[in-house]
Amino acid sequence: MSEQDGLIGAYVLDGKGGGRALGWDDLEKGAEFDGPVWVHLDRNGEKSEDWLRKGAGIGQLQADALVAPETRPRVAFMDDGILITLRGVNLNPGADPEDMVSLRIWVDAHRIITVRLRRLIAVNDVRERLVEGSGPQNTGDALRMLAFSLVRRMGPVVEDMNDEIDALEDDLVENPTADIRHRLKALRRQAIALRRYLAPQREALARLHSEIVPWMANEHRFAFRECAEQVARIVEDMDAIRERAAVIQDELTNRTAEHMNRNMYTLSVVAALMLPLGVITGMLGMNVGGVPLGESKDGFLVITILLIAVVVLQVLIFRRLKWI
Repeated sequence: MSEQDGLIGAYVLDGKGGGRALGWDDLEKGAEFDGPVWVHLDRNGEKSEDWLRKGAGIGQLQADALVAPETRPRVAFMDDGILITLRGVNLNPGADPEDMVSLRIWVDAHRIITVRLRRLIAVNDVRERLVEGSGPQNTGDALRMLAFSLVRRMGPVVEDMNDEIDALEDDLVENPTADIRHRLKALRRQAIALRRYLAPQREALARLHSEIVPWMANEHRFAFRECAEQVARIVEDMDAIRERAAVIQDELTNRTAEHMNRNMYTLSVVAALMLPLGVITGMLGMNVGGVPLGESKDGFLVITILLIAVVVLQVLIFRRLKWI
């Protein structure tokens, strides 16, 4: 068994929280097992798609859905089983959490087949519990644990986003020169990407609660309702983060506009002060006869005093008008 072949893990559930590991040989023989079976596959494995289409004992429609290149969270009740697609945050090293990873699931009374495209830590959490003896006891229990594990792994990401929006609000007041715009852009993009998949995931989990399936215990159905409520709270957090980010963006825009208006006002006042001086010096600089003080040795001093007096008079007038 290797991930290159596509089989990440396969187990016969013993009904007590543990399980016996299986290999490709066990699955390909099509033997009867003494308990429900969980098979976890890598979509890109060499044998995965072939086994799903020929050896898994599921229909062509189900196999197509499990290997589809693009998916969104949904649930469909087919024959005696359920086809489910859920999403989890991407916690792989170097990855962005908002680049959510899909988990495709086929579950019925006797088997649960999960297919991934990339590594999902939430699934490994359930596998570790199975090895420890505290894992799922049946297929409905396995589905419940997978759903809750996916939601639980979203918690730290949401907390980090709330901490970041709090830090942005503090920096806006205390350190407005910080790189707020770049951080705000990244945070808004992350919130939008997460909400895009979490909103339909909430609806899918809610439908698992509302539909009655003979082989699924009521306690599992009620658990899916609680899981849907947790996803709903995360969606509300994403909406709140987006709204707070919009408020910060508006404040940044208002501050930028206010700063530009203040600069333009300063330039306008300076231009108003210089305009009379420019008119006076322009007239005195005309190369025509009769220019006052043109022949006087004290002409420059007199003109300088005159210009200073004009500036002082303008300042007094502007202050009275409350322009400065």
